[in-house]
Amino acid sequence: MKPINASFRDPSGYLFKHGTEIRRLIQESYFPDYDHLMESGLYAALTERKWLIPHEELEPADATANGRVIRPAQLRYVSYPYEWCFSQLKDAAILTLEIQQLAMQYGMTLKDASAFNIQSYEGQVCLIDTLSFERYKDGSPWQAYRQFCQHFLAPLALITFRDYRLSRLFNTYIDGIPLDLTSKMLPLKSWLNYGILAHIHLHAISQTRHADDAATSGAPDPVNMSQLQFEGLISSLLNTTRKLAWNPPRTEWGDYYEDTNYIDEAMSQKETMVADLIRQSPAGDHSAADFGANTGRFSRIAAAQGYNVLSFDIDEVAVEKNYRQTQHANETRLYPLMLDLTNPTPGVGWSNRERDSVLDRTSVSLGLALALIHHIAISNNVPLSRCAELFRGLCENLIIEFVPKSDSQVERLLATREDIFPDYTKDGFEEAFTAHFDIVKVMPIPGSERYLYLMSRR
Repeated sequence: MKPINASFRDPSGYLFKHGTEIRRLIQESYFPDYDHLMESGLYAALTERKWLIPHEELEPADATANGRVIRPAQLRYVSYPYEWCFSQLKDAAILTLEIQQLAMQYGMTLKDASAFNIQSYEGQVCLIDTLSFERYKDGSPWQAYRQFCQHFLAPLALITFRDYRLSRLFNTYIDGIPLDLTSKMLPLKSWLNYGILAHIHLHAISQTRHADDAATSGAPDPVNMSQLQFEGLISSLLNTTRKLAWNPPRTEWGDYYEDTNYIDEAMSQKETMVADLIRQSPAGDHSAADFGANTGRFSRIAAAQGYNVLSFDIDEVAVEKNYRQTQHANETRLYPLMLDLTNPTPGVGWSNRERDSVLDRTSVSLGLALALIHHIAISNNVPLSRCAELFRGLCENLIIEFVPKSDSQVERLLATREDIFPDYTKDGFEEAFTAHFDIVKVMPIPGSERYLYLMSRR
């Protein structure tokens, strides 16, 4: 049983693949903590709240394995915190702290607070690392304090006080954004926020002061902390996190539907046509991805037909609005995420394989690419042939909209630049895509000069 790329650092156990399933091996050294988790009632309390992914215990697949094997409930998709919007990260942070508070009631604590341990399960954030718990020892500091601040509080504070685009730093610093860097980037007014002052600014100063202290390994956590102090620390972090708020600004994509050249009748026709094409597409495993989903208007049409939809967009504001809507309506089939198709999330971490690229993680039965191709091909100078090749690797079936040069949106793109796209025509589009797909159906969109295509991968 070989650990998967993302699960080799924890001495307590690891994830491995068994056929198409993900399973977890628990090492003998972790048995006392695991038994306490299961027997104390904490596991039952967490899974009842859907805060921890449930599992079933199995016999070891390898008779020589010195451990136990559990089969966790299988996730539909694994995402990473640098693909989340502000509210997704905030919800994950709050869940982590609420789990810590509950664990204390059962004599346990979280030994790590990694944002990568939180995923979407049945429409809500959920801890997926069963081995994150250890028995609490009176007087112990919270070992996960620095990690929580770097993984959650730092990016949330940067978005709140500075700029929402700074969350992308997480893609570079995969163990969380360094607190000294965060402190330097935050404005002076953040020093007036007690929680940010204590958990970021003073925390960063303490880290720097102890950077060369081998006895503390740079960790500012106190050597001794009573249970009351421990609980106070968690409460302070929770209050600080809950008070952080972000009001999304107006952006081109966040307000796209307020600034489109579709008349209401044409948009209504398009929605009906897309719904019909979804019904005509082979359902496969009912997995779908809406590339350029904006706030999820068409993602929800697919979800209404039973698809589990990855609702991707390049714009943080659009993803934020989409996510807020999913939470307000308790939608469980829609998963808003950030994605720039012209610069997809790469593989990072150890050997560039610890966290898989988005292209390696995304393979769906149905792809939607609506009002998107002209932005990729014209705004970013990507040949149509390369666009077709990319979509072939992502989806078996594709519903894609072709927007001609005569469309006002394309005219606006070309207004400030030279037209160097002689192949960007309906015929050129079809030639490029038929190298990888069979065209099943073509439909002109009434009230516009656009076309909808249903294609099937060759």
